[in-house]
Amino acid sequence: MATAVASWAPGLWRACNGLMAFFFGLAAVVQVNDPDAEFWVVVYTIPAVLTLLVGVNPLITGNFIWKSVSTIHVLFCVLWAGSLAYHFLLHAQQSILNEEEGRELSGLVIITAWMALCHSSAKNPGGGRTHLAIATVITLFPLISWVYVYINKEMRSSWPTHCKTVI
Repeated sequence: MATAVASWAPGLWRACNGLMAFFFGLAAVVQVNDPDAEFWVVVYTIPAVLTLLVGVNPLITGNFIWKSVSTIHVLFCVLWAGSLAYHFLLHAQQSILNEEEGRELSGLVIITAWMALCHSSAKNPGGGRTHLAIATVITLFPLISWVYVYINKEMRSSWPTHCKTVI
């Protein structure tokens, strides 16, 4: 059984990275009509590129430059997420996906979780069962959530105009 897991694990890890790179890239693209688009495009483009690199070469997570860029980006995302969480807790009037700060916070949490998972794969690029299970859940969560929000037009009715005109 261990050899069966070992044979498909690297492929699943690469596929998860490919899907997350796609998700982060898509998240960057839909920021174009946001009032602070320049900021959010960069926030999503950095993990898109880093994740794509992991998908192409999982051993890249051991590279000093990759680790440095991802660590700095994660630190920034954690600090910004903390600020948004504080603001959201004080001022939220609706659910997390109905508040712009809540959606921004969700994006930062996804970035942080994914990049942390990539960091933890530096010593075992194929990942173990637990690592791959977490990777699969994190990969599916934003994609399924995006589809749900896209289908649920009623949820988007209270969103600002710049959020309603995205994919």
